[in-house]
Amino acid sequence: MGYKRYQLSLPTDYGEEDLLGLLRKKSGLTEFRYVIEKKSLDARQKREIHWLLSIVLISDQLSGEPWAAPAPLNVPKKRSPCHVVVVGSGPAGIFSALVLAEAGCSVTVIERGSRIEKRKRDIDVFEADSTFPLCNNYAFGEGGAGAFSDGKLTSRSKHIGPERAFIHKAFIEAGAPEEIAWLAHPHLGSDNLFRITRALRAKVGTLGGSFAFDTFLEGFTRLSGGGFRLSCKKSIGGEGSEIDGIECDYLIIACGHSADDTIAMMIHSGIPYRTKNFALGFRVEHEQRVINHAQWGSSSLPGVKAAEYRLTAADNVYTFCMCPGGRVVPAAAFSDRNIVNGMSNYYRDGRFANAAVVAGLHPDQLAGRPVSPPEALELLANLERRFVQTGNGYAAPAASISAFLAGKAPGMLPQESSYPFPLIPADPEALYPKFLLPRLRRGLAQFCSKIRGFDTGTILGLESRTSSSVQVLREQDGSIPQFPGLFVVGEASGWAGGIVSSAADGIRAAMTVVGS
Repeated sequence: MGYKRYQLSLPTDYGEEDLLGLLRKKSGLTEFRYVIEKKSLDARQKREIHWLLSIVLISDQLSGEPWAAPAPLNVPKKRSPCHVVVVGSGPAGIFSALVLAEAGCSVTVIERGSRIEKRKRDIDVFEADSTFPLCNNYAFGEGGAGAFSDGKLTSRSKHIGPERAFIHKAFIEAGAPEEIAWLAHPHLGSDNLFRITRALRAKVGTLGGSFAFDTFLEGFTRLSGGGFRLSCKKSIGGEGSEIDGIECDYLIIACGHSADDTIAMMIHSGIPYRTKNFALGFRVEHEQRVINHAQWGSSSLPGVKAAEYRLTAADNVYTFCMCPGGRVVPAAAFSDRNIVNGMSNYYRDGRFANAAVVAGLHPDQLAGRPVSPPEALELLANLERRFVQTGNGYAAPAASISAFLAGKAPGMLPQESSYPFPLIPADPEALYPKFLLPRLRRGLAQFCSKIRGFDTGTILGLESRTSSSVQVLREQDGSIPQFPGLFVVGEASGWAGGIVSSAADGIRAAMTVVGS
């Protein structure tokens, strides 16, 4: 049985029979199976938008070497028994736990928030009456920040092939659409992530892992014979039980980069951190139809959900986490702060589109002098608190893009928005770091020249958590040389960002534990 690769062009609304017919015509064969290796949308010519597919056709009628799928990640069994505590149940945490459980390790996942079912209920209450859920918000709770996002599975790293395949396989087995294995820009959607998160928890449980929800890690001490004793407490408003004093052989901390309190605890405990470049800016929101017309030349495109964009400009200004057909959400991790983020469901069928527009900078620039990691965390927290004061809670300070570009902000705000709280007219000059605004203004002007109608959108809120402002000093597998057996992974490490990158980071740490 041999194989042959084909590059195919198909209409956006093609069906299975269209694909099979084209393969029969190209190959001259009637008996075969096929594997899609990659699928991407070619929208360079608006009148001829189509799918590009890379296909492997496999048939007994072809000679040559048999086709073999890429080698999967091999998770060996742990030779000696050990107990591992994983702190955090976001992508880095849950994939660490999944690998460890598959290897036969005893795994306990500690999560400051609740199961995703309660987390979602608490968020719904928050958006209804502004009662901030301290441990079940858009940053904390089962699934981490990524559980309420567009669920993008893109990653720029080219060194996570086996890990990426493992991640895709686990997601698909948990209920994700199979297309994530081949789409050039795959995404899960928050509605799918709700189900997937529950399924991954169930799988870890089936393999013998356990979860301690509503449990906050206050600190840890090293045991004389190796390993750690953890100091934990029940989260405020949580339904969990106290597990203070739990001991483990290995500790994997995957708390996410919004967990300033846990990162500060790690720094205080001697885990080495340094400051690093990150990004600041705001969300922009448009009617999705505006983006569709600009990108496609029409309001809809059969077979495609909603138009996207990824934009860059001079001065290191760029868009981040564009959410087609999505919502802007109040994403603060703590009650005294106010920031925004974006999320979309799988079908991306909402009325609005949103994205972060941010500029890269270093924490030293915020202070005008060199700062330490704790100072960097506090500088960012103070900026986030400024937006609470301006919005009198969780309302989002906002301005029209056209007025901002003209220096006449706030301008006229739209009557409707996807944001669940009010939009408050505000001049960005009074809110954002002044040295950053000229760069953001120039970047927005360039974006308006690239996408027709971009100037009709709205600037809202503070986007401050696209990446971490601090970074742990560690080995590539996440281990901390000064603390044998301790790993800091995912976005909390400052080395990973996004679902796939963070999950792969957690997998590497788990594989190190298994191999030790």
